[in-house]
Amino acid sequence: MSAHEADAVTDAAPTDTSDKRRWIALAIVMTAAFMDLVDATIVNIAIPSIERDLGATFGAIQWITAGYALAFAAGLITGGRLGDIFGRKRLFLLGTAGFTLASALCGFAANQEMLVGSRLLQGAAAAMMVPQVLSIIHVTFPAHERGKVFGMFGAIIGLGAVSGPLLGALLTQWNIAGLEWRPIFLINLPVGIAGLLLGRKFITESKAPKALRLDMVGVLLVTTALLMLIYPLTRGRELDWPLWGHVMMAGSLVVFGALIAYEKYKTKKDGSPLVELSLFKVKSFAAGIAVQLTFGVVMGIFFLVWTLYMQIGLGWSPLRAGLTGVPFSIAVSTAAGLSVQKLVPRFGRKVLQAGALTMIAGVLLYLFEAGRYGTDIESWQMIPPLVVMGLGMGLIVAPLTDAVLSEVPKEHAGSASGLINTTGQMGNALGLGLVSVVFFGVIDGKPAPKSPTEAGLAFADAFQNAMGWVAGVLAVIFLVMFALPAKPKQHLEGGDDGDAVIEKEPALAH
Repeated sequence: MSAHEADAVTDAAPTDTSDKRRWIALAIVMTAAFMDLVDATIVNIAIPSIERDLGATFGAIQWITAGYALAFAAGLITGGRLGDIFGRKRLFLLGTAGFTLASALCGFAANQEMLVGSRLLQGAAAAMMVPQVLSIIHVTFPAHERGKVFGMFGAIIGLGAVSGPLLGALLTQWNIAGLEWRPIFLINLPVGIAGLLLGRKFITESKAPKALRLDMVGVLLVTTALLMLIYPLTRGRELDWPLWGHVMMAGSLVVFGALIAYEKYKTKKDGSPLVELSLFKVKSFAAGIAVQLTFGVVMGIFFLVWTLYMQIGLGWSPLRAGLTGVPFSIAVSTAAGLSVQKLVPRFGRKVLQAGALTMIAGVLLYLFEAGRYGTDIESWQMIPPLVVMGLGMGLIVAPLTDAVLSEVPKEHAGSASGLINTTGQMGNALGLGLVSVVFFGVIDGKPAPKSPTEAGLAFADAFQNAMGWVAGVLAVIFLVMFALPAKPKQHLEGGDDGDAVIEKEPALAH
């Protein structure tokens, strides 16, 4: 959202604080944001059940997770602009309807192909729904109430991060009506339908009078480039890494180059490119985007291989795996709150770098324990490395957005926020694609296991290899962080109009 758009939205904001309907509208959009966030994390814990039930290949499993992130990333910026042009309420309801329909298709998927396609649709619908949430909040509440409202929104984000894997574990473990993993998607149906019915009644429509134009060519180019990079990564292993896969991955660089050239042309033509290339002239922003991308890769690799390691390698139930992850989630939430409120204002960039080093320490401790205990490792033995990793992650994820945005000109803050979010999703999709190389590549290199014990040992070895890669990428992230501002400027904060809040918050939306 550009500065003039933010002003237009603020002008449209109601000043009647006696209208109780706005709190119902808030509950509706927050529930939608929660539903999207949970759906992005709930799937991992159910993957072994999906694999058994549908006979899904590991390549398909990667696409079930990466497809959502890819579709979400490709449509995120365009989804926000569509809301500015055609109305945030209209796009929110359309996205919610699409998300609910896609959830039903996922829940009733008859085979792996249908599930992958439905997840792509779900990610695309989320890209229409999620960007409207913060804009609707912005126009629904007067400036003096927004601080409290965005604080509530942050709490919802934290709750979603903690509850997603655990909810997925419970729904899968309970095997409701013999549906096994399917309730993790079907639970969205009553929530989505209620959101549609109540949203039509209680959400106020709003548009941006001078919204940026769409850049569909840019969307096509970035989607094509990502597909050319990620599809061969996920399919190449099953097809013995054919030549066409390498050609496609190399060709993706050419398409990315074409995207840059077109965005330069689009900027000169009408000033509404998909990607504001001038932002990359700001050293701290360029470095921050690199951190966001590579951190997304780390998260994509870790969460998928961690699930496969616990449930397939160690043979744990979904509930046991989900409960094992609770200390990690609590540590992330605790460190995130502490870093923003207490540490970053005092120590600046050093907090993020300490987070990277702390995560590396947690990864190395996990590597040590996985190697020492093998398939006999217990849940309680995983708690120390997971808590250390969680604390490190919390020190990074919460203050990273402010650090990246701190030197960005205010008129480009909205574009920068959207790009940060999009880049993180791209990194996540890329990391999920790289699982073929860093995890399954190790398993493929071993003789076919003759017993569950041998299979478990193979998965444990593959997990350790993947964690070694994670540690290496985190070390790169630590070095890149030196390009971030030593102490982030707070020029986006303050002001009575609340623009700063809406400009900074979108990167937290997913």
